Amino acid sequence: MGETMDNTTDFSAPALVEGFAHVVEVEGNMAWLVPESGTSCGGCASASACGSKGIGTTASRLEARRFQLVNDAGLRVGERVVVGIQENAVLRASITAYAIPLATLLIAGTLAQWAADSNFVTMAAMLAGLVFGLWLARLRAGQLMAKGELAPRFLRRASMGEMCNS
Repeated sequence: MGETMDNTTDFSAPALVEGFAHVVEVEGNMAWLVPESGTSCGGCASASACGSKGIGTTASRLEARRFQLVNDAGLRVGERVVVGIQENAVLRASITAYAIPLATLLIAGTLAQWAADSNFVTMAAMLAGLVFGLWLARLRAGQLMAKGELAPRFLRRASMGEMCNS
């Protein structure tokens, strides 16, 4: 009864997934950043097989993870910043990358098994369905990128010792 609601909270705004990144290069009005690995990254049982570690040298792994932001905030090389991406964009990207290829694979396999009742035909149809699904996923990812829905946004400079809110 004695509690008051914070009137500055906008519940209609989509939630952001926040992460830390380091500015590694500045070119004109663009800044290149590398995401910071979490404290648990590399510490789990499957660390040796994890895709976040990449393949090859440390430099090639960092290069593959670099992303670009418009440098409206005057970022400088070496700064640690907080970037965010809409929570629903992460969900859309996950659905695009995983659900579309899996769905087309399963649908193609089910239809082929029903129509031909042959394991060879079913496997060939599943492979074709997977390839088709990967192509559809690539098209959808291109649409999301073109709309800017998957692009991280600069939120603020990270304060000294600031950690993730996980």
